[in-house]
Amino acid sequence: MMEYLESFYALRGATTVDTDNSEAVDEAVKELFEALLSKNHLTEKELGFVLFSQTSDIRSRNAAAAVRKAGYCSQVPLFCVQEAEIDGMLPFCIRVLISVNHAEYNPEKMCYLRGSANLRSNLKEN
Repeated sequence: MMEYLESFYALRGATTVDTDNSEAVDEAVKELFEALLSKNHLTEKELGFVLFSQTSDIRSRNAAAAVRKAGYCSQVPLFCVQEAEIDGMLPFCIRVLISVNHAEYNPEKMCYLRGSANLRSNLKEN
C-alpha cells in the first residue's frame, strides 16, 4: 500500500509524433516521460499513477505500453485512453497526467514537447 506523503499533486504534459508508427510513439513517449521526471526531480517511487491519452490517429502503439517498453513504471499503475474527437484538435497527440506523491511540494514543471508546445503557450520556456 502506498504511503501518502505531505504533498500530493499532478503533472501534465503532451507531445506529438509526425506519423503513426510504433517507433515514433516509443521515442516520443520516452522523451516526454524522461523530461517530466528530470524537470521535476522525481523518481518512480514518487508516482501514484500515470494516465495517458492519445488521439485516434495513433493506432500503432498504446502510450502506456511505450513507457513500459522504455523500462519505466514496472510498479506504477498505467492507463491509456483515446482522446475525444473535437473539431480542430491537434493530430497525432499524446497527453499525460501523472499523480505525484512527494515529500514536499515543488512548483510543477509541465512539459509540452514537439508540436504540442502550442497547446500551452503560457508554459513555454524562454
